[in-house]
Amino acid sequence: MSKTIPAPLSDTEIKAALSTLPSWTLKGDKLHREYKFADFVTAFGFMSSVALVAQGMDHHPEWFNVWNVVRVDLATHDAGGITSLDVELAQAMEALAGRQNAK
Repeated sequence: MSKTIPAPLSDTEIKAALSTLPSWTLKGDKLHREYKFADFVTAFGFMSSVALVAQGMDHHPEWFNVWNVVRVDLATHDAGGITSLDVELAQAMEALAGRQNAK
């Protein structure tokens, strides 16, 4: 059974989504955000929490971590752009980051 891939969002839909995700930007053809945490353990804990959500969604972020910083880029490669899955994962990440006191 193959999963259904959502259609890419229009520019208008992406702008609307970004208006609800204040610290996220459009970088190239991806949603982008950099989180800063108190330390490495907190950053890694955030990544572990996101990993569980992402696995449940079967939608995985591109990310990079050095010490207390986690850089994230979201796009749905199979769809060739940003989709509702990326917005949903970004919203989940914001909720998780809020619990970790991210900046």
